[in-house]
Amino acid sequence: MGLLSTKVTCNSHGQDSSYFLGWQEYEKNPYDRVMNPEGIIQMGLAENQLSFDLLESWLDKNPDAAGFKSAGKSIFRELALFQDYHGLPAFKNALVDFMAEIRGNAVTFDPDHIVLTAGSTSANETLVFCLGEQGDAFLIPTPYYPAFDRDLKWRTGVEIVPIQCSSSNNFQITESALREACEEAKKRNLRVKGVLVTNPSNPLGTTLSRDELNLLIDFINEKNIHLISDEIYSGTVFSSPSFISVMEILEERNYHKDSHPDVWDRVHVVYSLSKDLGLPGFRVGAIYSENNTVVAAATKMSSFGLVSSQTQYLLSALLGDKKFTKKYISKNQKRLKRRQNMLVSGLQKAGINCLNSNAGLFCWVDMRHLLQSNTFDAEMELWKQIVYEVRLNISPGSSFHCTEPGWFRVCFANLSQDTLNLAIKRLKSFVAESSPSGAHHSRESSKTRSLTNWVFRLSSRVREQEER
Repeated sequence: MGLLSTKVTCNSHGQDSSYFLGWQEYEKNPYDRVMNPEGIIQMGLAENQLSFDLLESWLDKNPDAAGFKSAGKSIFRELALFQDYHGLPAFKNALVDFMAEIRGNAVTFDPDHIVLTAGSTSANETLVFCLGEQGDAFLIPTPYYPAFDRDLKWRTGVEIVPIQCSSSNNFQITESALREACEEAKKRNLRVKGVLVTNPSNPLGTTLSRDELNLLIDFINEKNIHLISDEIYSGTVFSSPSFISVMEILEERNYHKDSHPDVWDRVHVVYSLSKDLGLPGFRVGAIYSENNTVVAAATKMSSFGLVSSQTQYLLSALLGDKKFTKKYISKNQKRLKRRQNMLVSGLQKAGINCLNSNAGLFCWVDMRHLLQSNTFDAEMELWKQIVYEVRLNISPGSSFHCTEPGWFRVCFANLSQDTLNLAIKRLKSFVAESSPSGAHHSRESSKTRSLTNWVFRLSSRVREQEER
């Protein structure tokens, strides 16, 4: 082991989480309507597969874009040789226009201040590399995306300090929670370099309110720190309240770039086409910042994870078709709303409620009444029953660092309507077999008994979380 780096041999990659274990178990026994109807249904994957027909229809009508042609002539050679890490100007222009369109054109983005990256994972890590280092910390509201423990910490050496939010106010950010997180960082001898939020939230499926955004701006101004707003779900907002970008708040406060450059220099936006367009495999992410030094450094760092010129060319044509993007945004949001309503109403019939949400590809589901006790150990036991007996891969709240046992993230946009109906039917049967007190009589299977050792280590970890 001495021949390997500590980065390789340490366990700070965050992969030993029930969030990732659920995926592994699904891959061993994936549901298929014909080949494996008793398999595990994947409801732990936040992918948007509801509007592929719109994209495929556009491709059929625009064969030159997919065939790397311009005016009927092949441009394959020039695309294959293009390797400027600044990106294709046509794509950057189309991307910033699309970002503005999603935000109702309430704000505009300068293509000279956007950095292309291989997905939002790369964008977030690159920003953290630019803003912090070992001994620094970023504050993140709970519950938060489990892979942030890998994306933000593993290679950069920074730490995450949670801003503890609770169901008592629908997990909204409060001033007291921000200040408590700062105190916790101080106790751990960490320098707070910034706050990172996801807006809309993963896993809550909610948008930050105007009050919360103003609170965050006031807080970073007081502390002279950065704010990263991960807005990769901004195009998935399907009902009121509407999405408000942090950039819109800066404009509302009359923080003009020339008169308040210090504020604009410390606010950064992350975006991606993985969720809004349902193209995670295309690996298209972006950093937007008015900080020239950050943009210059991030652009150099982007050489470690570029977006291919072929991808940029295709998407510049697609995003440049304003008639198509307008139609796509509208139809996709309507489809998301219908699918979310389907899941929420189905769960309600099973006696399960969800946090009121207006965005995202998932619901934050309240199963506290199904726990045998109000502990994270009980949450893990319930999760194992749902994975191995109900055969649904959903993600437990503890993997999102939720402070309250019994919450789960359930995705609804990555599976067909028939498969979602089957998943709801399975869960309804499971609840019906529960005892009057809400504790399910476990039919412990040999598969449940033979869980890998680290699952039980995970139970110990969440037990420690309770004790802290």
